[in-house]
Amino acid sequence: MIDVFFTPTPNGHKVSIMLEEVGLPHTLIKMDMLAGDHLTPEYRQVNPNGRLPAIVDHDPIGGGAPLAIMESGAILLYLADKTGKLLPEDPRARSLAQQWLMWQMASYGPMQGQAHHFIRYAPEGQEYPVERYRKETVRLLNVLERRLSEADYLAGEYSIADIAAWPWTRAIRAIDLDLADFPATESWFEKIAIRPAVQSGTGVKNASNLSSARPVLTEEQWSNLFGDNLHESARAAAEKAHSERKPA
Repeated sequence: MIDVFFTPTPNGHKVSIMLEEVGLPHTLIKMDMLAGDHLTPEYRQVNPNGRLPAIVDHDPIGGGAPLAIMESGAILLYLADKTGKLLPEDPRARSLAQQWLMWQMASYGPMQGQAHHFIRYAPEGQEYPVERYRKETVRLLNVLERRLSEADYLAGEYSIADIAAWPWTRAIRAIDLDLADFPATESWFEKIAIRPAVQSGTGVKNASNLSSARPVLTEEQWSNLFGDNLHESARAAAEKAHSERKPA
């Protein structure tokens, strides 16, 4: 059994979709980031970075004690290794899937995440960061569009690379970008959206829907997501680890 510490974000949906695709039994542990569930010392034992998602595999590869894994890309790779699914065996195709997974993790997700922050969460009127990150998201969408004009899927066949990129492509509507401007990407997106595992993994029948409403946060919720509470929890965890370290 796999415990999944989950919130319905693009990164969370990567893992929930993957688990549905490969059919592994799992339990979703829903985390309320607005309430600060991710800031507790107990959760820091699962994920030292205090972010979501994370998993604990109680029957890990190689046996032994339960294994905690953080970072959505690392989780996808682990689940692919565990099941032998959705990561090609051919070395070239496998490398291609890994490259596009890293592209999503290093570029497509982080740049779009910053766009989401400045458009939907930060105080309004900050034109430079809004344009900077929206334009970078458009650039990355053009990189994706070029690849999907050459191939049906990022690694040639459906893989963890597509599972990683799809939820973030779904999210562009929330920052006022139109998928219709990227026809090859739109075709790929809609083809994946109707997969049963994607629909069950996102918890919606129409997996292409996403709200673009600007959230209204209390001061405490803001602090848990972006402010002092978030930073203090990391400082406290580091201080605790330092105090508990035994001399060599």
